[in-house]
Amino acid sequence: MDKVDSAMETSREGMRTLWLSLGILGLTTVVQAVVVALSGSVALLGDTIHNGTDALTAVPLGIAFVVGRRAANRRYTYGYGRAEDLAGIAIVLTIAVSSALAAYEAIDRLLSPRDVSHLWAVAAAAVVGFIGNEWVARYRIRTGRRIGSAALVADGLHARADGFTSLAVLLGAGGAAIGWRAADPIVGLLITLAILMVLKDAAREVYRRLMDAVDPQYVNRAENALRVVDGVREVGQVRMRWIGHALRAEVDIVVAPDLTVAAAHRLAVEAEHALIHAVPRLTAATVHTDPSGDHSGPHSALAHHADA
Repeated sequence: MDKVDSAMETSREGMRTLWLSLGILGLTTVVQAVVVALSGSVALLGDTIHNGTDALTAVPLGIAFVVGRRAANRRYTYGYGRAEDLAGIAIVLTIAVSSALAAYEAIDRLLSPRDVSHLWAVAAAAVVGFIGNEWVARYRIRTGRRIGSAALVADGLHARADGFTSLAVLLGAGGAAIGWRAADPIVGLLITLAILMVLKDAAREVYRRLMDAVDPQYVNRAENALRVVDGVREVGQVRMRWIGHALRAEVDIVVAPDLTVAAAHRLAVEAEHALIHAVPRLTAATVHTDPSGDHSGPHSALAHHADA
């Protein structure tokens, strides 16, 4: 019951972060869109596009959090937590499409230069974009790391990049103010390059999650926790994977060959409790006990599975 309550609270926290982010970025996008219509700044247009798409990424993430609440069944025996990984893919694709659109607009304006008006409004909109994006980035990354959501962290990185590209719009406005017409589209291209760098980081984060990568420090913590359990002679293979924003583990431990089944079971329970307390976000573990000197592998040994 505690595990279910914790999962529900984690999902609710993620949803709160998403909807608040959507509101802040939505307002920022509307303000910038009005200034784009007045000024014709392609650099600000690129920033507005990125802010708009960043706000909309709350939709697939929100769906993933809702789907992830569904209980495991006979078809999806590990539950629906992987929906967040699918949302991460959608976010990466959204970043890629928005950067391509911004690049197209910047190149078109570079080939067909036009004057930018209302430069003071462009500069003000750039500052608004930076403040809004940086606040959202900090909030998403902090929440994502706390609840173990790689997709939310990737979304936060996207927002952070948009914040710095908002500042770049100021350079375009400054260049236009001194009569350099190419400044605005050039800054638009620089914004696109910055977004591509964030795209690389976000794609790497999502790829690692899809490939069941975990922080090696978590493996070290698990091994150290098992070694200090009384009765554990050796620690064998340690496997971990993310299911949504929760970790699951499978570990092998070597115990005395003369232990009874009941004693081996008690030892496996102790090992599982040690893992739960040592590794953040670990909610379930399966512990295989092998008698020392037995090389037949974990499939012939007693396996204890427990949920936090």
